[in-house]
Amino acid sequence: MVLLHSDERPAAAAIGQLAFCNPFLTERIELERTALGPAFVDLGSVWHRSEAFEPPNTNVVRLAERAKALAEEARRRLLAGASPEGEDLDLYRDLVFYRLYQKYERHLLDLAQGDPVQRVHFADEFQRDLGHFLALPQVPSSHRLDPSHLLALSFQVRRAFDRCFHDILGGSMPAARLRATVWQSIFTHDMRRYARTLFGRMGEIATLVTGPSGTGKELVAKAIGLCRYIPFDPATLRFEVRPRDTFHAVNLTALSPALVESELFGHRKGTFTGAVADREGWLEQCLPCGTLFLDEIGEVDLSIQVKLLRVLQTRAFQRIGETRDRRFLGKVVAATNRDLRAELERGAFREDLYYRLCSDQVETPSLAEQLRDAGDELARLVGLLAEKLAGPEEAERLTEETLDWIHRGLPADYAWPGNVRELEQCVRNVLVRGEYRPSGRPRGAEQSLGDDFVGGRTDADTMLARYCTLVYAQTGSYVEAARRLGLDRRTVKARVDEGLLKRLRSRQGS
Repeated sequence: MVLLHSDERPAAAAIGQLAFCNPFLTERIELERTALGPAFVDLGSVWHRSEAFEPPNTNVVRLAERAKALAEEARRRLLAGASPEGEDLDLYRDLVFYRLYQKYERHLLDLAQGDPVQRVHFADEFQRDLGHFLALPQVPSSHRLDPSHLLALSFQVRRAFDRCFHDILGGSMPAARLRATVWQSIFTHDMRRYARTLFGRMGEIATLVTGPSGTGKELVAKAIGLCRYIPFDPATLRFEVRPRDTFHAVNLTALSPALVESELFGHRKGTFTGAVADREGWLEQCLPCGTLFLDEIGEVDLSIQVKLLRVLQTRAFQRIGETRDRRFLGKVVAATNRDLRAELERGAFREDLYYRLCSDQVETPSLAEQLRDAGDELARLVGLLAEKLAGPEEAERLTEETLDWIHRGLPADYAWPGNVRELEQCVRNVLVRGEYRPSGRPRGAEQSLGDDFVGGRTDADTMLARYCTLVYAQTGSYVEAARRLGLDRRTVKARVDEGLLKRLRSRQGS
């Protein structure tokens, strides 16, 4: 007797792959189609917040039923004397994983939204269900699953999906790619390997989040940081920590270099004026399953960069005023809207730190990219923001008012320089005042350059220096700036006005 008949194998294999695939990649669609056959419903290629994909999702409901039926029938055949080979056992084990995750998904979501350090009331039932399928004489130990690890992994998957699905908005392909990339930052591209060994080692890999201001870099950092693997204790039937206690954000631009060092590394009593007691820094407070988010890493002083490099290389640091090494056990996620390669060229950022940070890199797309990809994306995003700000009862009306104002009051090709943050501000303004008028975003140095040129108020040497600075600020590369200007790279570098460059970049990051 075989464990799976030939007509069952394609569906079983597809469901097994769905258990470990990236749900935000389009490969999921073909796997669902294979598993469900004629029962598959085409809901579109981008899994995002919309009526079609909100629970209960038609295909997911049917997949859960199919997985349950296949797993129960395979179990019956095992007990009836089926002699499965390794591949069939692999398919059976994956079916069981998918079956249990779908059965307990609602419990896992309630747990994520509640207090998981309390006793997990369904843990015993989860273990019994796992034993129902795998604690059989016919299933070798190599194909059995640790219930505590499987529960912890399922809890992590549920949290990660919720964060990516609900917090990273947009139905465009750039938004879909961002959700898929964040999922890989959490689980890697090979979730089976992650489940076997990497779940306890992802803290060793730093993540760098880049992109224009207002594109949701902190949301990405939270999705990665708040969705790390949290061990489950089978003795107490509790998870070790609350997810919300695992994420610590430090805005490096809000603190002086001295204060940044104290906040990160801690200090010893009496080390400096005001150090009235020993203090733990964020590195020390970060849990093994925790994440330290360093916002605006491109602004940090070189002296701090050296110390951060040591943390990433050796996982060791010292409090200010001490010589004893302490261990950093968590993960670092850093973000910047600066071009760090350009910062490397001008000596403002360490190359060795850059390569430590960008072993895993996530780039957030601009709102303009999303709107170019999907013509109805503006209306979709405005609708989601309107619901967030005014509630579901008023969302439709506020959406119509906002879109009407945008179409009447802004150019058709308005670039939304503030990205999604500016779009949210637009919805707020329409909600409060019935209109939105961009601040005008004075071009500052760029406008002054143009005015001086037209008015003939600047000598040629100064104008060349300003123009070199402007093009370098736009390209972030001396080589590219030199190519555009038809000059030698060294000439461009010598002509750049650092004061003007700083003002230009402050406008770009605002």
